[in-house]
Amino acid sequence: MHRQITVELGNRSYPIMIGRDLGAPIIEAIQTLKQANRPIALITDSEVDKCQSAFIETCFKDLPKWVLPAGESNKNLVNFADTLEYFAGLGLDRSTTLIAFGGGVVGDFAGYVAASYMRGIDFIQIPTTLLSMVDSSVGGKTGVNLKAGKNLVGAFHQPQAVFIDIERLDTLPSAQFSSGMAEIIKAGMLADVAFFEQLESFKRLDPSSPELADVIQRSCEIKAEVVAADEKESAASGGRALLNLGHTFGHAIEQCTNYTRYLHGEAIAIGMMMACKLSEDLGFISAADSKRVQALFETYGLPARLVEPLEKESLMTAMGRDKKKKQGSLKYVVLKQLGTAMTQPDIDSALIEAALEFGGAN
Repeated sequence: MHRQITVELGNRSYPIMIGRDLGAPIIEAIQTLKQANRPIALITDSEVDKCQSAFIETCFKDLPKWVLPAGESNKNLVNFADTLEYFAGLGLDRSTTLIAFGGGVVGDFAGYVAASYMRGIDFIQIPTTLLSMVDSSVGGKTGVNLKAGKNLVGAFHQPQAVFIDIERLDTLPSAQFSSGMAEIIKAGMLADVAFFEQLESFKRLDPSSPELADVIQRSCEIKAEVVAADEKESAASGGRALLNLGHTFGHAIEQCTNYTRYLHGEAIAIGMMMACKLSEDLGFISAADSKRVQALFETYGLPARLVEPLEKESLMTAMGRDKKKKQGSLKYVVLKQLGTAMTQPDIDSALIEAALEFGGAN
C-alpha cells in the first residue's frame, strides 16, 4: 500500500510515491520504459551497491550500472566526466532514462549527469536514505562540488518521478537516520509549527515506526509547496531560499571539515542552532524556542554545537563563497517564530559572529 503526492510544476509536474516495498511499481515503471524501447541506466554508489544488492538484483539486474565511490568528496567533476564517458561509450541516446538509486550524493550527482548528458535526459529518483527521501530527491536541484564549495556546479533538472520506499531504510545506520531527521525538523521549523509540535510529541522515530510514512509525506508536501511557488530560487525574498534554514552555516562547517567530520544533517543541525541564535538576537524568537529546537535535535543524537572548535574566520570565508550569495551579499534565513521563516539581508557581521560563537566557533 502506498500514498502519492505531486510536485506541481505545470507540464513538468511529477509524482512522489511513498510506501513500504515499492519494488513492484518500480519494476512496472522500468517495464513501461522498455516497452517504449527507451534505454535505461542506473547510478548508485559502492555502499548502496553492497547493502542493497538483493534489491538491485531484483529490480535493476539487467541495466547498465555505474557505481560511484561512496562519500560526499566523490561528488566531483572528475567522477562526473568519467560517468559521462561511460554512458557515451554505451551508446546511450537522448531517449535514455537514468535511475538514481542511493542517498543525496547519488541523487545530486546522477541528476546533474541527467541534466548534462545529450543536453538533458529523463531521470527517476529512488532515494535510499531518510535525508534524500525528504530533501535532495525532491525539487530538482542537482550538482557536484568544487574545492571552493559545495554544489557550486549544477542545474535545476526535475525528475520524472520519485519512489520513496521506506523499506530501503532497514540497512541505514542510526546516525544516518538521525541526519535525515534534521531536515524533517527543519520543515516544521520553517513552515508548520503544528508539524514541529507533532515531532516533539513522538518518542524517537526509527525506520520501523508506523508514523514514519506520514512524517515523510508531510515533509515532502512542505518542500513540494515551496518548490512549486519558486522553483529556481528566484524570489526577491522568502521563496525557495527558506529551505536553506541553517544551511549557510552548515555548508561552511562541512567545507571547513572537508566533509569528513559531520554527516550533512549533523552539520545542518549545528547550523540551525546558529540560525536560532541569530533569530533571537534579531528580536524574533525566544531563548525558550531555541531550547525546544535543541531538545528535539538531542532526541535524535544530533549536535547543537561543534564537537571541536572551528575558526570564525574560516567559517566566514566559506560562507562568503556560498552559492546563494547574490550581488556580493548573503541573505540569511531566520525564524520570525517557530513555524515561520523569512530571509533577512544586511545583517551586522557582529551578529553573525555571535551566532558562530554560540555554535562553538572561536
